[in-house]
Amino acid sequence: MGDTFTTLAQIGNPTPQAPPLSDKLLQMVRYLTWFAMLSGIVSIIYAGGRFAWEKWSGGALQSPKMVAGAMIGGVVATSAGTIMNAIIGT
Repeated sequence: MGDTFTTLAQIGNPTPQAPPLSDKLLQMVRYLTWFAMLSGIVSIIYAGGRFAWEKWSGGALQSPKMVAGAMIGGVVATSAGTIMNAIIGT
């Protein structure tokens, strides 16, 4: 029992190494992040225009929900990296 523990204790702390093709995966993640930010900006602009149209035409106001949803989605999308860094660590 003592020899097994000594052998396991001598393994040490391995250094992390990036897997093969990880640069392509990170590039895809950057593209998806860019797309999420672009879609959030477009949705806020669309909801703002729709809000102005609904206010001008006197229709039912559906767009404040759209603006709130776009803003909440933006907060979640932009904080995903921070949350993962806090969970996984550096």
